[in-house]
Amino acid sequence: MTSSSSPSQDTRRLAQDYPDGLRADALMEEDVAWSHEIDGERDGDQFDRSERAALRRVVGLSTELEDVTEVEYRQLRLERVVLVGVWTSGTVQDADNSLAELAALAETAGALVLDGVIQRRDKPDAATYIGSGKALELRDIVLETGADTVICDGELSPGQLIQLEDVVKVKVIDRTALILDIFAQHAKSREGKAQVALAQMQYMLPRLRGWGQSLSRQMGGGRGGLATRGPGETKIETDRRRIREKMAKMRREIAEMKTGREIKRQERRRNKVPSVAIAGYTNAGKSSLLNRLTGAGVLVENALFATLDPTVRRAETPSGRLYTLTDTVGFVRHLPHHLVEAFRSTMEEVGGSDLILHVVDGSHPVPEEQLAAVREVIRDVGATDVPEIVVINKADAADPLVLQRLLRNEKRSLAVSARTGLGIEELLALIDNDLPRPSVEIEALVPYTHGKLVARAHNEGEVLSEEHTAEGTLLKVRVHEELAAELTPYIPAPAA
Repeated sequence: MTSSSSPSQDTRRLAQDYPDGLRADALMEEDVAWSHEIDGERDGDQFDRSERAALRRVVGLSTELEDVTEVEYRQLRLERVVLVGVWTSGTVQDADNSLAELAALAETAGALVLDGVIQRRDKPDAATYIGSGKALELRDIVLETGADTVICDGELSPGQLIQLEDVVKVKVIDRTALILDIFAQHAKSREGKAQVALAQMQYMLPRLRGWGQSLSRQMGGGRGGLATRGPGETKIETDRRRIREKMAKMRREIAEMKTGREIKRQERRRNKVPSVAIAGYTNAGKSSLLNRLTGAGVLVENALFATLDPTVRRAETPSGRLYTLTDTVGFVRHLPHHLVEAFRSTMEEVGGSDLILHVVDGSHPVPEEQLAAVREVIRDVGATDVPEIVVINKADAADPLVLQRLLRNEKRSLAVSARTGLGIEELLALIDNDLPRPSVEIEALVPYTHGKLVARAHNEGEVLSEEHTAEGTLLKVRVHEELAAELTPYIPAPAA
């Protein structure tokens, strides 16, 4: 089986043999010029026929650096990618925003975005995603830019991946594989790594391919006697069986980890500690908000999915009530189904909470899309009944008109800035007001010899007033039924 070498392979060979030649290539390399007369006509209102006839170039996605030394350094460690999207519905701005988000995902994964194109179609082509003719045009763009990878803004079937690679002659991946790669880079805990590995194997299973001898069959039962010798399992069937076995083992491990987290959650419930979950779009500022509210010191970075593993921290309301804050994994549009399934145990933190702080990036061009994407995942994990506060973060950098629109459309919303502290006090007061309160209000005179009950009243309930008298501590508290039963013997007798 023969194969032709790709331009990217030739470039890498030159880089090893002729480093000076690579420097010259980097100096001479430029993005294809954008012509207003030609490309400008492709935007705006036009006939559907003309939209179908052209790949529309998306300008401004290139992240290639101008400094030659930086370019050479990044070429050694970054893949050079071209982005491809299929625009099936919505406006041209929606299609551009989707491809811009794909570019941010590619950068987060460590790629260098060279170009991006969009094809207008009713639905993706069943064979090559963008159609055979446009696939040939894409191959020319790959040759022009010197890219070694094509990333498609959607989930491709195994057949689409193979046929598109056959045309463009470079590696092709889809949005799902890109997000899985980012998750694999950012998973730090044992549970996070196991969940990502399970999602990757689920994605890989239907996409396994055999190469050359790997499709040859193993021998059948050699000692089984006559009529049993013959074709056994193919190599690809063996690989699939091993992957299924690994997936079963991984699911058992995740179930065991889930048990440990459930025990911790039950302990918090037993102590009647309310829980608040921070959910939201990736890079909306969830970790920054957690740090601002609790001083948790969680990693904060201007990157998608910078923090992947959930973080639980203890916090206190202005009135002195204790509660827990949980920072969950960020969501994104078209979050792969494999990831939702693999991270279901982690996302259950949202469903088991008493209040959801839904963080949205106020500086985003279309924050409503972020809200819709996150609510879709919240609906998938069965947390629709949990009360929600929409926290519009980055208010210091947001367009005032966008803020007004969001505050008007979302009835329970508040504009804050985790960076400057704007609106944080109002948010704390809102959390204090919305957290569930103990059901029983009681007044008791607790002897000083039973100081443990006073401490429990502070930790598990809401102390309305406290007075130290000669007989003991006079408490007026709101507590749950179990603690109320223990305080009942100390209710002072009514004055005669």
